[in-house]
Amino acid sequence: MITDRSVPIVTHIKGAAMQVTLRIMRFDPEKDKKPVMKSYKAEVEPTDRVLDALNYVKWYEDGTLAYRRSCAHGICGSDAVIINGVNRLACKTLIQDVGKTITIEPLAGFKVLKDLIVDFEPFFEQYRSVLPYLINNDPKPIKERLQSPEDREKFDDTTKCILCASCTTSCPIYWANPDYVGPSAIVNAHRFIFDSRDQAAAERLDILNTRSGVWRCRTIFNCTEACPREIEVTRAIEDVKRAILYGES
Repeated sequence: MITDRSVPIVTHIKGAAMQVTLRIMRFDPEKDKKPVMKSYKAEVEPTDRVLDALNYVKWYEDGTLAYRRSCAHGICGSDAVIINGVNRLACKTLIQDVGKTITIEPLAGFKVLKDLIVDFEPFFEQYRSVLPYLINNDPKPIKERLQSPEDREKFDDTTKCILCASCTTSCPIYWANPDYVGPSAIVNAHRFIFDSRDQAAAERLDILNTRSGVWRCRTIFNCTEACPREIEVTRAIEDVKRAILYGES
């Protein structure tokens, strides 16, 4: 029995480590005229995440690499990037699912601030435009406002949004028309439009019943496929369209 606490604990199975090549889009607007793809090697395990590989590159190969990360557990949504052509969260994407050569690019449709970091302000401006919070002008109740399971079920799916922008930046309509409010904003409007405790559904529907609102959606389903929380984004957009046309909120 080993009692010496100075002996390191073995955390990797011998032979499980592998080398992968990361092709990362690099761009520093203060120095570069255009983006360039650079390759790096990283020692990882098949069950590591792409975020682990990015950390390896930054910590051991090139400390100038810039990317966002926070919780590393698929909750904050900060590390959304394009991995092998698909919008994904780096912290949820396993190395074994993307192969030994991994191409990583910043989200499309946004201004690149540096490398994999993009300017999210236009995205959050569109999010704020749909009033993404509960509005109820009744007198403050003594107890909480109750809601039936059936009423809750109407918007339960859209409560899962983590504002990672994966759905919005997967949308070809958004690429061509940045004025389009985008799937994520519509999802967050949906969450309150169909909340029986809220009193501003009509106002949100008016906001979305515009040229840059829900009618820009062409039902391509890219947004649904890109969502890391598996929200049925396209269905939510169609729900909002029906509410505008038929008053089904």
